[in-house]
Amino acid sequence: MFLHGGLFHVLFNMLALWMFGTELERVWGTRYFVRFYLVTGIGAAILTVLFSLLPFPVARQLQHAIIIGASGAVYGLLLAYALYFPDRPIYMYFVFPIPAKYFVMIMGALAFYASLSDSGGSANATHLGGLLVGYLYLKGARIHPISELKYHYVKWRMNRFRRKFDVYSGGRSDEWDRRVH
Repeated sequence: MFLHGGLFHVLFNMLALWMFGTELERVWGTRYFVRFYLVTGIGAAILTVLFSLLPFPVARQLQHAIIIGASGAVYGLLLAYALYFPDRPIYMYFVFPIPAKYFVMIMGALAFYASLSDSGGSANATHLGGLLVGYLYLKGARIHPISELKYHYVKWRMNRFRRKFDVYSGGRSDEWDRRVH
């Protein structure tokens, strides 16, 4: 039974990798795409292992689960796709068109619910780890305190100069029969 369910799991992971990964690779380039995929996969696996060490019954059942991290990497790609293309339709269960941002929210909620009620086998917490690592990787790459301060300072100065040298429209009117004198 596990082989049958595991086979479908791997097939759907590969389908999602092909569907969402090809477009992200075109946008990012191969080098950044492979780095993102590896970081989210390894990060999701590490988070799952760390979560399994917690003293909760839900966490302890993960100690006997097979954790690879590829599912987490696919969920990281789903999140990246939703951040880059939020309004693109994705056909949930190949029937219902849903914008990508809502599709990822639904899949994340399903993974959360499945991780709470799972009795072993597939580690659904890895999916959540992939979402978290993917979000931190994409959003955290831009957070540099000194760069942020420089950016806000330059933006403030540009707005000051813009007010100083603002150009006001005037002169011509739309009336074609206006008096000249």
